[in-house]
Amino acid sequence: MKYPIFFMKRLLVLFAFITICGNYLCAQELKNDVKIFPNPATNVINILGLKNDRNASISITDTYGSQVIFHRWDISKNALNIPVFNLEKGIYLITIQSEHQRVQEKFYKQ
Repeated sequence: MKYPIFFMKRLLVLFAFITICGNYLCAQELKNDVKIFPNPATNVINILGLKNDRNASISITDTYGSQVIFHRWDISKNALNIPVFNLEKGIYLITIQSEHQRVQEKFYKQ
């Protein structure tokens, strides 16, 4: 049985959509394991649920995409405490990149 070419194209698009959405959902499930608090923050943000790593890079950027903090920290006890007392009030994006995971979350500084 031969299928028309438009049917095959639709099947390919559907397969690609399912693959992309499936990967997105998996990433969302992993992301939900990481908790950032307090939000809004005043002096420090606490991050729980990370995988331990000896050389994780932590980057905080403002809403314009400018990097305001960059450090390399050891993640131990599956947690980090990051001082943010010197940041201006506003919205920030924290990115934690290690050998085992990549986490990106927004937080608010009061």
